[in-house]
Amino acid sequence: MSITAFPVLVRILQDHGIFATSLGRTAAACAAVGDVTAWGLLAFVVAVAKSSDFGSAAICLSLVLVFAAIMFGLVRPNLARWLGRAAVDNPIPSRGLLATVIALVLASALCTQLLGIHALFGSFVAGMVMPRRGDFRGKLAVRIESISSVFLLPIFFASSGLRTEVGLLTGGIDWLICGAIIVVATIGKLGGSVLAARLVQVPWRESLQLGALMNTRGLMELIALNLGYELHILSQRLFSMLVLMALATTIMTGPLLILFGQRRRIAALSSAGAGSLE
Repeated sequence: MSITAFPVLVRILQDHGIFATSLGRTAAACAAVGDVTAWGLLAFVVAVAKSSDFGSAAICLSLVLVFAAIMFGLVRPNLARWLGRAAVDNPIPSRGLLATVIALVLASALCTQLLGIHALFGSFVAGMVMPRRGDFRGKLAVRIESISSVFLLPIFFASSGLRTEVGLLTGGIDWLICGAIIVVATIGKLGGSVLAARLVQVPWRESLQLGALMNTRGLMELIALNLGYELHILSQRLFSMLVLMALATTIMTGPLLILFGQRRRIAALSSAGAGSLE
């Protein structure tokens, strides 16, 4: 209910031309921290759900922490040297380098799968340890996004869509519950972000815009929901309700951002007009 989709948020910020502004930087930073926190909480939930007792869950989480320590303490500082600094600095990554990176991602995913949590966590950690040198991450994204966005991502969305059975919401009570989920999710995320922003003296209009941006769920929410469904934590009926919530809150982000921005411009014009009259 509290997840923010970082990739979707960045695209919205870019489309509205506010990525480089104070609001855009704050929203991106909050979403990044929120994503890392969400992945950590998801790892904990998956470990508990897959374990037979508390002792097994504790062992699983301990092994995951050891894995994370190795990845961030050993692999991350040395990965650029292991891959070859010249290869990392190359404007166009070679096929061999891409194969090595993909093999590392798959190996990391296999490790977390064997440790008792989902393979997604391993691939996420592998992405975080990639070198920043020479905008290596950006160059990788350009090369890999062609296949992931065009081929793999639509398959994931299609799979999520096939699991979503809106027909299960047959009565008024079901739709009332679905509406309540959307309202609670919006108030919790948008309202909570506005409250936090106001506590640090951010102006009302910017606080509302920040809340609208943080209410974006998108892909990250669908990943969490699919994990919950695969682990039988969520029923298909509840899964469908939460998918509708993810869609509704993501769709409303753009209109709310424009609405709050227009109000701020109207207030500024009104102040300017009053000043000129004086």
